[in-house]
Amino acid sequence: MEYFKSGLKSVLGAPQPGAQPTGAETVDRLVNRVQTSTLLEDRRDACRALRALSRKYRLEVGAQGMDALCQILELDRTDCDIISYCLDTLCNITSKEVFEEENEFSATENVNVGEQFTEMFLKSTENVTLVLSFLEEYDFRVRWPAVKLLTSLLASKPKEIQDIILVSPMGVSKLMDLLLESREVIRNDALLLLIQLTKSNANIQKIVAFENAFDRLFDVIGQEGYTDGGIVVEDYLLIMLNLLKNNTSNINFFKEGSYIQKLAPMFVLPKNIEEIGWSPQKVSNFHCILQVIRTLVAPSNPVQIISACQKAMRNANLLEALSNILMALGVPADILSETINTVAEVIRGNLTNQEYFANVMAPSDPPRPAIVVLLMSMVNEKQPFSLRCAVSYCFQCFLYKNEISQAQVVQTLLPSSSGSTIGLTTGQLLCSGLFSSDSLSIWFSAVALSHTLIENPAQKEQLLRVLIATNIGVQPVSLLHQCATYTQQASKLQAKLGILMLLSMWLSHCPPAVQVFLNVPGAMAFLTAQTSANEYDNNEELLQGLCAFIMGLCVVFNDNTVQNYNKENLSQLIEKRVGVETYLGKLGEISRHEVYSKAAKQPQVRAKHSGELLLEYEFCKLFKALENVIINALGVQRELSNGNITELSLSEHENALLLQYKDVIRDQDRRLSDMQRQIQNLQQEKQELNNQLEELQQTNLQLQDQNTLLKAQLSSGATIVNNIPQPEENPPDKQQYPDQNDFVDKLKCLEMESREKQSEIDSLKKDQDDLLELLTEQELKLNTFKNRLIELGETIEDDPESDNISVGSEN
Repeated sequence: MEYFKSGLKSVLGAPQPGAQPTGAETVDRLVNRVQTSTLLEDRRDACRALRALSRKYRLEVGAQGMDALCQILELDRTDCDIISYCLDTLCNITSKEVFEEENEFSATENVNVGEQFTEMFLKSTENVTLVLSFLEEYDFRVRWPAVKLLTSLLASKPKEIQDIILVSPMGVSKLMDLLLESREVIRNDALLLLIQLTKSNANIQKIVAFENAFDRLFDVIGQEGYTDGGIVVEDYLLIMLNLLKNNTSNINFFKEGSYIQKLAPMFVLPKNIEEIGWSPQKVSNFHCILQVIRTLVAPSNPVQIISACQKAMRNANLLEALSNILMALGVPADILSETINTVAEVIRGNLTNQEYFANVMAPSDPPRPAIVVLLMSMVNEKQPFSLRCAVSYCFQCFLYKNEISQAQVVQTLLPSSSGSTIGLTTGQLLCSGLFSSDSLSIWFSAVALSHTLIENPAQKEQLLRVLIATNIGVQPVSLLHQCATYTQQASKLQAKLGILMLLSMWLSHCPPAVQVFLNVPGAMAFLTAQTSANEYDNNEELLQGLCAFIMGLCVVFNDNTVQNYNKENLSQLIEKRVGVETYLGKLGEISRHEVYSKAAKQPQVRAKHSGELLLEYEFCKLFKALENVIINALGVQRELSNGNITELSLSEHENALLLQYKDVIRDQDRRLSDMQRQIQNLQQEKQELNNQLEELQQTNLQLQDQNTLLKAQLSSGATIVNNIPQPEENPPDKQQYPDQNDFVDKLKCLEMESREKQSEIDSLKKDQDDLLELLTEQELKLNTFKNRLIELGETIEDDPESDNISVGSEN
């Protein structure tokens, strides 16, 4: 508050005698009237004037009148007019908007003035509770500005407002009641308020859901005409989306409440949709409802919830409706792409839904399976990029955990025993795309074909039977042979990466595939040259990393049937020709690359343009699972654990660092042992002091009893002879004191000695705590050094008796 007032003085200056009142002076007089007037009419007039000034002189009104306005809300709450003026004024001064009529100081130097006033308003949480109470007032002049004020506050301080509303009695219920408001302007503003309020707050989302929110939302959506409705439908769907997103509790409630069945009418299209077209609002509404479907079956949800929602969608004929949209004419490209993505997640990992989609036929002449028509779009370079990405994701979901479909795709690539032709097949489309001139088609086809091999070793061997005719009159070669040859000849990085990812999936856990690959002329020479290369240009490090990965796979899954390339020979090749240090560096380039991090986050293929498609989700999973297996197979870990650290495994700098860590750990070990001995000695000393303290306390109690007896005897005039134990090392059994003063002095001495002893104990305790803290710190450092040694490949063994550390072959 003082900051605002000082700003006003510096800009407006002090008032001059006889001059016309400044804005600050006018505001000051009005605020004074609000605070001091006894008549309601006077206060009401002053509040109306402040509202009129609150845009142009927002800083002045807010700085001088905030407290007065809050006071009016509390004291004059029964008068709708004055409450309306106050709420409107507060809306203006807390708004994030910069008004055209604001003075220069407010508009330029304090662009966040609305946020600052919001912070001032929220210093008292009762202010928000008070505004919430005005939602119960039916008068339009009060309810509407109350909604607007809450919206303004929420825009500046969302987390704070969410927390306050969450603990306010019936706060969420009052907002939910606004959905039944008959006045559209209030209801629409309340919708915007609820959209912001339900973002990223699971507790509010749960409360809103259990306030019958879904019933109210579906009622209004139906009244508005489903996806043919206006922007109100979009707003209600956005609230629904907020309630379900990343909230498994609400998703389960949505499913158990049979609300999935209520989504079906949203996907009914008129028969003449191609003629009447799609309005922009219908497109927006459709995007929202598709997002709601995807939120229910998102791969990040628990498996049980996904499976239950997929089953409910099939039973509610939602999968059928979505499939019909895919095959409909006149569907906008962005809606078509998003519908394909939605179908993908509705069928992902659900065998029944996958089988249903496999039987969906496109209305073509002749009729073709929908999956074939989609693949035709994927390998067609003239189709929109977003559509091709969606089809790629849909095909991957179609094959996910679906061994039957995986086998059927591979079967279409094998010679038919009957010799009959059935037209284009999925396998033929993938092979045509795999060796096309379009690098993106190659990438999509290679990734799609690799998904037929995931967790399916039998299909890997089946795919080895596929032969490719390269030229007329030339003996056909295996598909794997042709892929290995193509990587040596292709010029575009994207195409090479796609084929290498296919080979990685194929060679893993499949020794027969490794055998075929090793017999391809020039294959191993190409991998060796790429892995040992030093040039980096335009993501070349990914290519080199994948070549290193495939070399490792050839070591791990080698059955030693190829004489020149058995496990030992390949390991020697890596050590002598590439170098273990270089090899590990190239292998690690994959997981360090930003493309890897992005691809590993989610199964869906996401990219803004084609050049971003380099790695894909399932390959990242494979790499993560096998990277350490390859390192161990090459014997690097075995060399390090045996202490055979050479220039092949560690650089000079790392060797020096390792020796330094060994010395540090040994020193820490010695200090740790010393500290443990010190702690034991301190504990013994502490026990002795505790025993002494107990003796002193007993002596003190006896002295107190003696003192009480002495006072009683003195009061009766009797002669006193006391036998009081002494605190010396070898005290006599009894000591006579001739009078009470000597006894009291001795008692004081004993009490003083006890306090000296107690102070010593406290000091020892503090020393012990300091030592324990130091010991904890040393243990943390020790663990840090141990972890660093483990990262460098050392084997750390703890000796429970001596606490000494064995590093490699050194102790």
